[in-house]
Amino acid sequence: MDMVMKLGAESPVVIFTKSTCCISHSIETLIRGFGANPKVYELDKLVLNGEMEKALVELLGCKSTSVPAVFIGEEFVGGSNEIMSLNVRGKLKQLLLKANAIWI
Repeated sequence: MDMVMKLGAESPVVIFTKSTCCISHSIETLIRGFGANPKVYELDKLVLNGEMEKALVELLGCKSTSVPAVFIGEEFVGGSNEIMSLNVRGKLKQLLLKANAIWI
């Protein structure tokens, strides 16, 4: 899990995803729409993907890897439901600003 947390802290916005996940693509597009430039790790293309998936399962507390897994400002925010909820409530932009992922 240390590796996931370290990678999650290396950029203001980090998204763990799979290249075939359309929901992950939608979340990435939403975040980019605010002007942020997230660091994206596609688990199915990483050399250590099994290790990374195991760490994400541990972090998420579920039986299988749920993507996307989004970190904003070095903190794990959650998956698509949490990101969409923040956006609907008008709080996603505030979170991105606080993390210095966007400036306006």
